[in-house]
Amino acid sequence: MMSPMRPIALMLTLLVVALSGPLRASEPEPFFATYEAWYGDRHVGEASMTLEPREAPNWEVTLEIRANRGLIGLARLNMLQSTVFDVHHDGQFFRPLTQRTVRKAILFGRNSTGIYDWHARTAQWSGDVSERRSQPVPLEDGDMSALLINLAVIRDAEPGATLRYRYVDNGRAREHEYQVSTETEPVEVAGIGYRALRISRIEDDDDQMIVWVANGVPTPIRILQRDGDDTIDLRLIEYRGTE
Repeated sequence: MMSPMRPIALMLTLLVVALSGPLRASEPEPFFATYEAWYGDRHVGEASMTLEPREAPNWEVTLEIRANRGLIGLARLNMLQSTVFDVHHDGQFFRPLTQRTVRKAILFGRNSTGIYDWHARTAQWSGDVSERRSQPVPLEDGDMSALLINLAVIRDAEPGATLRYRYVDNGRAREHEYQVSTETEPVEVAGIGYRALRISRIEDDDDQMIVWVANGVPTPIRILQRDGDDTIDLRLIEYRGTE
């Protein structure tokens, strides 16, 4: 049985903000969204996502998971992750500038910060990270943090498409590949039915992430992470613009 903290950390890699459906746009659209958080069949708390403009031309995307401390294991862990970024080449590139992760539990707390130096072409993390993860990571054009890859996945999703991105986050780099379903399928969350595209990523070790995206909704309506017998499920409650 894997550690209950690992799935929630993996969830950060596809717990995302998005544009309104699979469209191309030169600027993101700010919003705030809330989710129910489930661990298997247990309701363990809620999550929120925001996308807001900062000092032009920068934006910030933030994900926060707030667990119910009345439960055990996973439910005792709260997490926040954010990325400040700018937009390049008519919205094709969401270029990370800084990245922050905060983890809080009853017995420990961890903080880390990443700086993407596009002049030096390296990214580097400091704080509560291992020596190996604190080493500079070479940057390539198009590299993104976990949250930004997820924004790009939603932006680029088209029926039947295969999407490939390079992930640079938390002191490491790797290739990510996603498969978009050929047709929409019915998905119900918070008592509301949607027709949604399913976007899936499967790692070499069989970790699986699935996100459902509905046209006209500026954030994923459901996000599911499976790792063996462990499942984390985020279900949209509501969303609104921030302006």
